Amino acid sequence: MKIQKISFALMGIIIVILVVASVVEKLVSTDFAVRYFYTAPWTIVLWLAAVVCAMISFFQCKMWKQPFTFLLHFSFVVILGGAMLTHLFGKEGRLNLRLNEQPTKTFLQQTDTAYSEAALPFAVKLTDFYIEYYQGTTAPMDFVSEVEIIDGENYSKGVISMNNILRYRGYRFYQSGYDSDGKGTSLSVSYDPWGIGVTYTGYALLLISILCFFFQRRTHFRELLRSSMVVALLFVCGSMQAQPKTLQRPLAATFGEMYVYYNDRVCPMTTLTRDMCLKIYGKPQYKDLTAEQVVTGWIFYYDQWAQEPMIKIKGNEVRHALGIDGKYACLNDFVNNQGYKLDALLKEGNKNAKAADEKFRLLSMIATGTIFRIYPITTTDSVSGQSQMRWYSWAEQYPHKLPFEEWQFVTGSINYITLCIDNGKYNAANEGFKKIIAWQERNAAEQLPSVRRVEAERTFNRLNYTKPMAMACATFGLVVLLIFVILMSKQKYPARWLVVTLAAIMSAFLGILTYALSLRWIISGHIPLANGHETMQFLAWAAMLLTLVAVIVKLCKQRQSAFVELPFGFLVAGMTLMVSMMSESNPQITNLMPVLQSPLLSMHVAVIMVAYVLLAFTMLDGLVAIGLRFGGEKNMPQIEQLQRLSQLLLYPAVFCLTIGIFIGAVWANVSWGRYWGWDPKEVWALITMLIYSFAFHSRSVKVLQKPMFFHVYMVVAFLSVLFTYFGVNYILGGLHGYA
Repeated sequence: MKIQKISFALMGIIIVILVVASVVEKLVSTDFAVRYFYTAPWTIVLWLAAVVCAMISFFQCKMWKQPFTFLLHFSFVVILGGAMLTHLFGKEGRLNLRLNEQPTKTFLQQTDTAYSEAALPFAVKLTDFYIEYYQGTTAPMDFVSEVEIIDGENYSKGVISMNNILRYRGYRFYQSGYDSDGKGTSLSVSYDPWGIGVTYTGYALLLISILCFFFQRRTHFRELLRSSMVVALLFVCGSMQAQPKTLQRPLAATFGEMYVYYNDRVCPMTTLTRDMCLKIYGKPQYKDLTAEQVVTGWIFYYDQWAQEPMIKIKGNEVRHALGIDGKYACLNDFVNNQGYKLDALLKEGNKNAKAADEKFRLLSMIATGTIFRIYPITTTDSVSGQSQMRWYSWAEQYPHKLPFEEWQFVTGSINYITLCIDNGKYNAANEGFKKIIAWQERNAAEQLPSVRRVEAERTFNRLNYTKPMAMACATFGLVVLLIFVILMSKQKYPARWLVVTLAAIMSAFLGILTYALSLRWIISGHIPLANGHETMQFLAWAAMLLTLVAVIVKLCKQRQSAFVELPFGFLVAGMTLMVSMMSESNPQITNLMPVLQSPLLSMHVAVIMVAYVLLAFTMLDGLVAIGLRFGGEKNMPQIEQLQRLSQLLLYPAVFCLTIGIFIGAVWANVSWGRYWGWDPKEVWALITMLIYSFAFHSRSVKVLQKPMFFHVYMVVAFLSVLFTYFGVNYILGGLHGYA
């Protein structure tokens, strides 16, 4: 019908506008993109026209005969209606309060790109503000504002903190920051009397319709389930060079048992040494030396290690500036009689030069000892009189009022150990390290991580599983995919023993990855989904788990097609682990920012990662189909089977992506005060959802009924997934840079 074609054409235009706007936001500014693209009058008219055309189409197609399909589409109409109400009647702004100041009845309201003073129907006064820190660190865990609301003769008190909103008479106050002196707070103010309620109603309708959709009869999804090919997929939701001198392994291991304040938390020294080795050399060990031996070599045998070519350098221009031929430089290569060799490149803003300069400075910090904050010292603030613990390195200036015994220990312990090592008294040096550990445990007993947490971290540091597992998964995936294509071209399936063997191998990989992620969870104290490295690891875990579920169910039902999912599972896991390998040069297990502590964030990331896995399967399906097409018309039955497989996977994939987006919107509303902010990651997640939603409507978009066009569309559509995850992070930026 013409009205359907108009509706899809309008959605296509909206997708193009969103893509262009995200680029404009990067090149110009967010305010410009929001004002002239995202919320411009002509964009709003396009959205309204698309909604009206869609509603007319619903009734022309008599969609009410499938109530949950109708409810699914109608929920988006409600969500867009809520967004319109927010746009028309909502207010956003900020409020700064200072301790011991008079109550205020105004806030700065944001209008387009400017702020203007607006009145509050009540007064707000800050009565107290404080910061809660992670135990034993100076890393903020939460910011807390205690306020008093004065509304005529009525007085009420409230507490505002990260992920804890204060609501009063339709106004919502969010903790967004604080003054540097700790005596003032910054609050986000939001007033949205109609939009949030309507939007949340739309979210609820969406969730209900998605859950009920799978049980609705006479849908395309149920037709696909009856296909013999895909019934069981219901469950798929040494170098020969001489080594520089270093400590013996047992002595270096004792050094690694010390605690250190690193990355805003107290952790075992092994974590710092491993990260430094990865950062500088690109691997968690050097030749056959442990990370602890490498770092202690730099501390105690600096002159030899300064000549060791172990600093990994990227970029021919940087290598040329340093005067090296290979990939690695030594510390002495960075300086000559004319000065620092990278100065010119750094002035030009060369990224590779910046990375090399960072490694140079890290090694300088290791050699001087400034990075090793191993001495916990409690001092008393002269103003507040409160005691606070700070961790010092052996190269810092210590507090003047430090007791003589403590001053003697912190200034002399490393010097004593160095003297012992120089004289070959390694047992005495070992005892020196143990005395530092005992001193740490005595002076910072309550701030040190638990024994369970420390052991988990030391075990994790020894695993080094990512690279071998990534290479193994990629190799298995390519080999199995080749076997799969050959057998499908002959309309055959592999022997059951081969399927069972490959499933057992994948189960072993899944077990190792589960163990590693569990260790990260114990170490960090939160679900390991806080950065790109962790989300890629979770993506590999989800790919293997979903693959095994599908294979096991099919094996139980004696389905020969149980082999189909294995190559895709291995390849997705291998690719994602390789991506996590790239970021492992900066693997930081840190305390979460206060705003990232909400369980909604973990749900948001996990659900979207499952969607990405399933969409990756549809992309690989498409690549296999394209390969089979070169074999001629005889392979069309297999290509059509792969189309039905991808169509079935689309339902849980796009539903998970949709649910993940709106869980993220709820989290943003709780944490930031608005459920949609036109951040590039949000925009591209919406673009991806819209692109894949076209593939749902093959009965309306006839060209998608053609198997080869459908498969090519799935391959091209996956580019939007890749750009959403990687392109936004590395090109467009935004609030989701951590993701």
